[in-house]
Amino acid sequence: MNQDHPKLYFILAIGFSAFCLLGVAWFWSGTLHAQETALFESNETNPKTFLTTKLSNKRQKPNKREVKGLYITAYTASSPKALDRIINLINSTELNAVVIDIKDYTGYVLYDSNLLWVNEFKTDKSRLGDVKEIIKKLHDNDIYAIARQTVFQDPVLANANPEWAIHSKSGGLWRDHKGLAWVDPTRREVWNYNIAIAREAIRFGFDEINFDYVRFPSDGNMSNVVYTNGDQKRYEVMNSFFKHIGQSLEREPAWISIDMFGFVMERHDGMSIGQRLEDAVDYIDYICPMMYPSHYPSGHLRLDNPAASPGIVIENGMKKGAPYFENKKAEARPWIQAFNIGAVYDSGPLIREQIDMVEKYTDGGWLLWNAANRYTSAGLLPS
Repeated sequence: MNQDHPKLYFILAIGFSAFCLLGVAWFWSGTLHAQETALFESNETNPKTFLTTKLSNKRQKPNKREVKGLYITAYTASSPKALDRIINLINSTELNAVVIDIKDYTGYVLYDSNLLWVNEFKTDKSRLGDVKEIIKKLHDNDIYAIARQTVFQDPVLANANPEWAIHSKSGGLWRDHKGLAWVDPTRREVWNYNIAIAREAIRFGFDEINFDYVRFPSDGNMSNVVYTNGDQKRYEVMNSFFKHIGQSLEREPAWISIDMFGFVMERHDGMSIGQRLEDAVDYIDYICPMMYPSHYPSGHLRLDNPAASPGIVIENGMKKGAPYFENKKAEARPWIQAFNIGAVYDSGPLIREQIDMVEKYTDGGWLLWNAANRYTSAGLLPS
C-alpha cells in the first residue's frame, strides 16, 4: 500500500475544512453588514440591528432613582486618578450618577466600536479605553452610569458621508460658527446610525443613554442652510425622531434621555431648531433642559443678570414647564450650572439655589455641568 495516500487525504481534509470555515465567516460577515445596512436604510419604527441578533442581553432596566449627577469627558473617565477623584466626590456627597461622553461634539465614537458602519466610516477613536471596566468601577460604588451621545452635530460623519450632511446654498457642507458640520435631522440613516451606537453602549452596561444635539443647527449663517424638510415643520421632524428612538430602544435594558435648550420649559414654538417638550414627553424617559442661568439673556424676567439670580430663573422655567410632564412618560431632569459665567458658582450657594428649586418641581433629579470637570462639594449635601 502506498503510505502517501493517507497523508494526502489528511491534507485535503484540512484544506477543505479551512475553506468551509472561511466561507462561513465570509457569509456571516456579509449577513451582519446586510443587517446593518438594512437598519440604516429602514423606515421601520423598531428596526433590528446586528447587535440585537448577535448578542443576547438578559439585563433589565435599572431601578429608577432620583438622579443627582455630574458630567465628565472621556478623558476624565479614562484616567484612573481623575475617575477616582470623581468617585470619591460622589461617595462623599448626595451625588449618585455620572454622565460620560461616548460620542462628543467631534462626532467621534469614543471607544473601539464593533459596528461595521462605524468602522467603514472610520468614525471611532478608542479614547475611553476599557469601557466595561469603567462601568464596573462605577457600579461597584453604586453609581448610575449615563452615556452622553451627540446626534446631529457630527462633523466626522458629515465629512465621511456627505450625502447624510446638511449642505450650504453656496456649495459644499454647511458649517456652524465653530466650523463644525452637521448631519441632516431628516435622514433616517442618521437616526439609525445613532440607535446602533446607543445599543452598543448599552451592551457595555450603561444604565442610560443621553442624546444631545437633538435639533436643527442654531449658530452660524442660517440663511445659507439648505433645509430638506419641505413643508414639514422642524418640530414635526424632531417629533418623528423622538418617537423613533423611543420605540426602537424601549425594550433595551437602559433608560433614554434627551437634552434640550432651557427655553423649552417656557416656549413652545420650536425656536427654529425643532425642540418642544410636547413632541418628546410621550416617548422619552427623561428630558434634560439646559437651564444654565447664565445662558438667559439680560432682561429675562426683568433681571439685568439672570446668572446672579438662579433661583428665580430656575423656578420660573420649572413652574411653566411642569404641566407638560403631567401624566406623561417623561420626567424633567434639568442640567444646572456649575461653572463661573455671569456669577461665581463654585462657592456653592448658587448651585444649591438651583438644586432646591429643581427638587421643588420634579423627582427626576438634576445634572451638574462643568465642561472642565472641575467639581467640588460646594453647594452639595453630604452623603
